[in-house]
Amino acid sequence: MFKVVASRMIVPNVHVLTVEAPNVARAMQPGQFVIVRAEEEGERIPLSVSDWDAQLGTLTLVFLNIGATTARLAKLQEGNSIPTVVGPLGKAAEIEYHGTVLCIGGCYGIGSVYPIARALKAKGNRIIALLEARSSYLFYWEDRFRHLAERTVHLTRDGTSGYKGHVGRLPEILKALEEPVHRVVANGCTFLMKRASDATRALEIPITVSLNPLMIDGTGMCGVCRVSVDGATRFACVDGPDFEGHSVDWHELLQRRKTYMAEEVVPLRTSRCEDHSPHAEERP
Repeated sequence: MFKVVASRMIVPNVHVLTVEAPNVARAMQPGQFVIVRAEEEGERIPLSVSDWDAQLGTLTLVFLNIGATTARLAKLQEGNSIPTVVGPLGKAAEIEYHGTVLCIGGCYGIGSVYPIARALKAKGNRIIALLEARSSYLFYWEDRFRHLAERTVHLTRDGTSGYKGHVGRLPEILKALEEPVHRVVANGCTFLMKRASDATRALEIPITVSLNPLMIDGTGMCGVCRVSVDGATRFACVDGPDFEGHSVDWHELLQRRKTYMAEEVVPLRTSRCEDHSPHAEERP
């Protein structure tokens, strides 16, 4: 069993969970992930690792509460335990010197891009952080990015902070920086990474994305996480999760992620994660 050291909702629907997993923490590298279970006989889900402490033996996971398993994880409290933390899984991110790197993080991707940005900074790169959210109240870890990024840019759907809109405004944002960007790293939802890849393709700026297809075992055995990259089949769990964004078949990935959308909603509504608050039955 893996003990929960800390657990809290950091902004609405986004949670930070820190667990003791000494062997995993000692081997963890930027860009890798773990597979966890919230309970015995529960489903296995992949989560990016947003931070770790090899000396304390802890892992910090930032995740979006969106399904039955993440709802159970979100309910954990300090002192609870979970039965499974498997990792590190996937290839570590390629940390090289590029010059100026724009690190884009949206939603849970703000957390997962952080260790990559930190490692790129340690390699001598100049870091510019572009944080994306629906509204300004959904930003988190801004203090962490201020300590490592030369500049931090906000992008909000409702325009409450920084640029208004989505990552499709990336060409305009890059132009406003008034300095060359030599590489882009994007973490977050599939739509964000696709739009960032589309925008940087025309600008001929290389982009690295962390793919998030459906996944079960995380070791290349099940084949569920297959993606098409440069016309060839790759497994995100062992060949990735990082890939060159301009080479990804985004249409195929988006279609595959929708395969079990209806079924994924059912356990959230029928599991023990239903709302038992006093006024729950009054809600539509």
